[in-house]
Amino acid sequence: MGRIAAAHGIRGLVKIQPFTEYLDSLLDYESWWIGHEHGPWREVKVEQGEAHNKTLVAQLPDCPDRTAAEKLKGMLIAVPRSSLPKQDKDEYYWSDLIGLAVVNEAGVTLGTVTSLLETGANEVLSVQGDSGETLIPFVASAIKQVDLKNKTIRVNWAADYLR
Repeated sequence: MGRIAAAHGIRGLVKIQPFTEYLDSLLDYESWWIGHEHGPWREVKVEQGEAHNKTLVAQLPDCPDRTAAEKLKGMLIAVPRSSLPKQDKDEYYWSDLIGLAVVNEAGVTLGTVTSLLETGANEVLSVQGDSGETLIPFVASAIKQVDLKNKTIRVNWAADYLR
């Protein structure tokens, strides 16, 4: 849902880069889980938070000063999946797409989704394969099917686009 980017000020506030569709969506949750990708994670109650330019600024417990806030830099922010709103048909959480195999309509495996990028116009899949990174726009003309059950994304993207 986000990442702690830096300390903000001297009173223990942290600057957060949200990964949500709307800048302030993360503030809808009273508690967050913070940690590193492979753990450990801990639940924290958000004491205060607000949108600040293109980031969020929040006060977390046990973070009384800048030194404590700096120690949180780089930590990820998550919320329980059960608290997230249900998606409409053909809507996906980014976390569901990361790790899926990307296969084109000719049956060629292009690689695995490692991340998504927000470009303003649309999201873009970052696919890591044998030929390196390929960026594929997450738009209907390129994305033909997302199959979460079989962990694949079928795309209209020729293998020679990789070079």
